[in-house]
Amino acid sequence: MPRCRLALVQLDAGTGKAANVDRAVGLVEEAASADAQLVALPETFHLRVAANENHVKIATAETIPGPLTERLGELAKDRGIWIHAGSFSEKSNVADKVYNTSVLIASDGSIRATYRKLHLFDVSIAGQFRAHESARNLPGDEVVTAETPFGRIGMSICYDLRFPELYRTLALRGSTMAFVPSNFTMFTGKDHWEPLLRARAIENGMYMVAPAQIGGVPGAFQAYGRSMVVDPWGTVIACAPDQEGVTVVDIDLSRVTTIRERMPSLSHRRTDAYDLI
Repeated sequence: MPRCRLALVQLDAGTGKAANVDRAVGLVEEAASADAQLVALPETFHLRVAANENHVKIATAETIPGPLTERLGELAKDRGIWIHAGSFSEKSNVADKVYNTSVLIASDGSIRATYRKLHLFDVSIAGQFRAHESARNLPGDEVVTAETPFGRIGMSICYDLRFPELYRTLALRGSTMAFVPSNFTMFTGKDHWEPLLRARAIENGMYMVAPAQIGGVPGAFQAYGRSMVVDPWGTVIACAPDQEGVTVVDIDLSRVTTIRERMPSLSHRRTDAYDLI
């Protein structure tokens, strides 16, 4: 399929899981009504809580498949769309830890891919900001791509964006789009969000699809928002306003081939001198 109508859902998720999921579903419905074929949700679209309330995320974690993926699967099948279900808390075998997990759901309602966030956000900037994702989450251990009617896509989540070797691996495995559902901090987002997305797009000649959270809850950081799509040349072709809502964009998938031919850096890699480990 040379073209795809893509929709980004930008959310200001709060502390109530049921209300958050209902709001997300409503916005996916809005995107489907705008003829979107592929709808992407942000990181932790189901729930955001204060840093000292990790127990809430653990208590509300789900299995995959489970009630949340089943509801999204029914929605995808009913509307005939693909849904990239941002991320939510997946139960683990460790009592006090969960996975931060993305799920890709096909238009027949089936789960086509599951990705557990590889890089956990443990950052402390004196007097400014502190986050300790590993206090509640376990890291994944697998790079994930999936075949879709829109080409092969690569999966990632938020902090993964800072690790270019992941996106190079996704590109070398045939991905023409990479998804980056995020809950990026305002502190880092204002300087780093767009440059990082554009760099990953340019380096690999692929679309970067980045639905994001905005706002926040008491006791947690403020999220930057600015959900965006960057094309393989590094041009921002869609950017959400600073509010909840849906941003729709038509993308031309043939541009990946064209740009990789014009700027063939992937084929110029010196694997005799260096390579990914």
